[in-house]
Amino acid sequence: MTKSVPVAFLPLLFVGTVCNAMAVSFMGFYIVESLQRAPWNISVYTGAFALIVILSNRAFAKQMDRGANPFPMIGLAASGYCMAAFALSLSPGFLTVATAGVTGFGIGSSAMSTMFSLGGDIAERNGMKRSTFNAYMRATTSTSWMIGPALSFTLADQFGPEVVFQAAFAISLIWLVLWWRTAPRDGASIPPSVVQAKMKKRERNPELWAAILFVFCLALAHSLTFSALPLFFVQEVSLPGYAPGVAFSIKTIAELFAIFTTPYLIVRFGLRTALMGTAQLAIVAILVLATVRSFPHMLFGAAAEGLYFGLFSTLAISFVQSLSRDRPAHATAMYWNTMMIALVVAGPATGLIAQVSDFQTVIFTGSVFAVASAAILAWSSYQHSENQKRDQTCQSDK
Repeated sequence: MTKSVPVAFLPLLFVGTVCNAMAVSFMGFYIVESLQRAPWNISVYTGAFALIVILSNRAFAKQMDRGANPFPMIGLAASGYCMAAFALSLSPGFLTVATAGVTGFGIGSSAMSTMFSLGGDIAERNGMKRSTFNAYMRATTSTSWMIGPALSFTLADQFGPEVVFQAAFAISLIWLVLWWRTAPRDGASIPPSVVQAKMKKRERNPELWAAILFVFCLALAHSLTFSALPLFFVQEVSLPGYAPGVAFSIKTIAELFAIFTTPYLIVRFGLRTALMGTAQLAIVAILVLATVRSFPHMLFGAAAEGLYFGLFSTLAISFVQSLSRDRPAHATAMYWNTMMIALVVAGPATGLIAQVSDFQTVIFTGSVFAVASAAILAWSSYQHSENQKRDQTCQSDK
């Protein structure tokens, strides 16, 4: 079969991610700076938001594993986001944020897991490896993240925060049009038989769970840093209001470069070694960000952050999928849910730590979890090596 990139799917992923990037990056800043709420209010929003994403992902993944069509799931996500942006355009305020905003944006963010699972199936139908198309999808989402946050902060700085939600509503209409016109209506996968499903439920995969724990720790390190940086730059370092948007853009440019190096790194070093290097780079990058004192320093830290996160996000999803080859959609859902669980923890933690201390302390806390991720991966790699030696010994004895 000819290996061709299913490019028609990528614009849908791009616009949907731009929408979600605008909301995710801006809401914490909006709650504190525009609504003048205490930092702990970020915890209320972020915790509820991530919980809705997790529940949505679980429900949609379960239906997809049973052979349900993902087309209406993507439409529901786009519609939820559209309604949240529309509500905040008409009635900006914390009550709207905590009701229509958190619900609509939460359901909208569930599109990431659904579209990545669907994208993997589309790739296989086009004769392409999932890991290869993962890189295309990650590059697409990183490009979206280069645009979305910068657009949010620039609009807020120049025209006011309400304009951000008006722009988000307009772009979400494009998302809905692309969903209706380009999303495959026959994207349902073939569900496993009942017997296979029962067997898979009884299987234990300690390596997979160790990988998930690694993803959780490094995702938590990133989420803590990600949540604290905009307010740290503006309030504690006294950088201009547009600085967070510029930092996001530099970060995602570096992400794009890192993403396209992952196929070489996998071939040259393997997934585990490449991820260990990524965890070590994350430790350095987060410490650089925690000590930012000037605009050029911020740009350097943002580039380092982009390098490690681009490598992590692309390598980690392929790593998790490689440990559950018979259920790639399930592995994809586990990856995205772990990222969301990290966000659930990071949201309240960011608010509470900042309330007691400051946002710089939040970033330093993130570096601790980056160290933990490296330790977990080192332990998992050691256990993997020992298991391989044991298997080889058993085969020799036979």
